[in-house]
Amino acid sequence: MKVILVVDVEGLNDQVVFEKHLKKEGFTPICGESFAYEGDTTTHLFSTRAFIMEVVGKALAKSGFLECRIMFQVGENPMETYRFDTSSQEFVLTNG
Repeated sequence: MKVILVVDVEGLNDQVVFEKHLKKEGFTPICGESFAYEGDTTTHLFSTRAFIMEVVGKALAKSGFLECRIMFQVGENPMETYRFDTSSQEFVLTNG
């Protein structure tokens, strides 16, 4: 299945490091779009969701940032928006 990932990040210190980590994990930039990436998955929806959050979390840790939200779609399944909680160091579901 196709995966689309959109990242809304503020205060990113090093975009090159951020995107290098995403690319290493199978997410390539979508041409003409800022902070939009695509990839493929063969795993279940919940496993893919966990993988995306882990990959983006590690990319953020490597590159430094202030705030981040992500939204992604796996196949035909649109997903909710998640915000990175710096106190728990994980993504949490947002209300919009």
